[in-house]
Amino acid sequence: MSEKYTAATLKVTLVKSLIGRLPAHVATAASLGLKKIGDTSVQPNNAATLGKINKISYLIKVEE
Repeated sequence: MSEKYTAATLKVTLVKSLIGRLPAHVATAASLGLKKIGDTSVQPNNAATLGKINKISYLIKVEE
């Protein structure tokens, strides 16, 4: 696991549009609670969440 994700929770913000993205990437964003640009959600720092973050890393910003 990266040292960048050491807190118990992660704040994930959608910074790019989901229009025209692969359906799997749109579904991954929805599973993180992100629907439109600027939406933010707090997620637990675990393997499942990190996998989702890695999949759509080009669309989001992550903070501890």
